Amino acid sequence: MVKSGLIIGAVSFLLVLGSASIISPICAPCIGLFLGLVAGYLAGVFDKPVSNGEAIRKGGIAGAIAGGLGFIGGLIGGVINGALLNPSSIDELYRMFGLPNPSIGQAEIWVMQLGGAFCIGLFNIAWMAIMGIAGGALWFQITGKNRIGTMMPPQVPTATGF
Repeated sequence: MVKSGLIIGAVSFLLVLGSASIISPICAPCIGLFLGLVAGYLAGVFDKPVSNGEAIRKGGIAGAIAGGLGFIGGLIGGVINGALLNPSSIDELYRMFGLPNPSIGQAEIWVMQLGGAFCIGLFNIAWMAIMGIAGGALWFQITGKNRIGTMMPPQVPTATGF
């Protein structure tokens, strides 16, 4: 579960960092939908849990680990996006869409970017853990329940006591 969480977490970090830097931290839950499922499924592939409950638990933990790394990427992306945005670019964007221009200063931009990245990142951790649970359950339904159980070592036949 740790292995899959770290692998998918690295992917999540890069994708959330890129989307939060270019667009906005709001894009993180969309990425978390798919990556949480993959993290939970890979937890089953790597750990091969023997029961549905264990597969669900391992999938949830893997999704939470991946979401935590995505949270860090979202915060860094929020800082980058906050540094790139300025009030004049927001004014230009509002004029392009024909909207009334609010008076937003640089301090409000930083609060919105970092506050949004923090809140959305916390939501994304929970979201990816939930999706990891679904991925672990999916792995167990597809592969886990069809696995051959552990074989018992050969034993000496016991004599019947008649």
